[in-house]
Amino acid sequence: MAFEPTLSFARQKDAQDPLKNFRTRFHLPQHGDRDAIYFCGNSLGPQPKETEAAVRQELADWRHLAVGGYLHAKDPWLYYQHGFRRPLAAIAGCLEEEVTVMNALTVNLHLLMLSFYHPDRERYTIIMEAGAFPSDQYAIETQVRFHGFDPEDAIVEVAPREGEKTIRKEDILETIERQKDTLALVLLGGINYYTGQLFDIRAITEAAHRAGAFAGWDLAHAIGNVHLQLHDWEVDFAVWCSYKYLNGGPGAVGGAYLHERWARDSSLIRLGGWWGNDEKTRFKMEKGFVPKPDASGWNQSTAQVFNMVALKASLRIFEEAGMERLLGKSRELTAWLSFLLSQSQTGQIRFQVITPDDPARRGAQLSLFFPERGPDFHEKLTAAGIIADYREPGVIRLAPAPLFNTFEEVYRFYRILLEL
Repeated sequence: MAFEPTLSFARQKDAQDPLKNFRTRFHLPQHGDRDAIYFCGNSLGPQPKETEAAVRQELADWRHLAVGGYLHAKDPWLYYQHGFRRPLAAIAGCLEEEVTVMNALTVNLHLLMLSFYHPDRERYTIIMEAGAFPSDQYAIETQVRFHGFDPEDAIVEVAPREGEKTIRKEDILETIERQKDTLALVLLGGINYYTGQLFDIRAITEAAHRAGAFAGWDLAHAIGNVHLQLHDWEVDFAVWCSYKYLNGGPGAVGGAYLHERWARDSSLIRLGGWWGNDEKTRFKMEKGFVPKPDASGWNQSTAQVFNMVALKASLRIFEEAGMERLLGKSRELTAWLSFLLSQSQTGQIRFQVITPDDPARRGAQLSLFFPERGPDFHEKLTAAGIIADYREPGVIRLAPAPLFNTFEEVYRFYRILLEL
């Protein structure tokens, strides 16, 4: 991909962008008399303009129909979660019956670990990445304790080599091979939140299976951001939140995937709930949990309509744009940002891009590590109208998203960075 570090080049790319009109479908934060440069969709996606009308529709159905909304709302609440299957299956690369929406990310992680982590004296270890997002660390630690094991013994972390920031795939595969006699579960983040490193989900899943273990993934930073083929890669289970790249709103409903061989297996242990019971017998109000023969068999409670409606509005936009076009633009935007950052390395601005340079090993996010004064640079960027986020130690995360960011915005950021 040949780039030129000029404003005219950026504007030419924007003029040729087949997705350029989707930007107008979002409310973006303001800075002075113009849109701020919003590179924080990896933390919280902006609000789609369709969201307000979608919420008003549900309010109107509640107002006019009350309990009748369960059957007669525009999108009947009794089956509300079913409407998410098609768009999410396209984004996650899976069958519609393999995906559902429910709860929140960490709740779903606990629920699925209860289904897939059954340690005994022989197989009890979990492999995870060192420096995983804290909620994953806490969930895994407490699940291990819940089953009566010591986290110091049962949790095996794979860390970057000394002097490196990212984790080598061969080190993960070697650790799986070394632990194969005790290994129960491999559970990693699809993309590491701090470095932006995308792990080889397929290869790691295959290695876990060869070792006789399950493979689970936290896709919070991967869903809607990178190419996924969860079914073909035979991932056992995955969970995610919907408020980052999926633009579902703060605290939006979480998502879960289970491979069809497990989704259809009614004997696989799970915590039952009324909304996970077979719909043909649900209203008989009888004893005996009969799970639905798909991923929604893990649903717990009545669909949280007002916690789902914003995601529904956003997923309509994803369907219109198409994942292939989104991923193509995302690769170009991130490569453009990477190119410009390589032009800006001067004695005055000292930072290291710690996200892998290989597009196959990253998504939209580039993490800039500042060995000193990271918070100061973040404050200066914010004051200049660039919304990114800062994570200790020393990293400013930039995530140009293809639905609403432009090549010109990336160039403007580059010029502002030089002026610092």
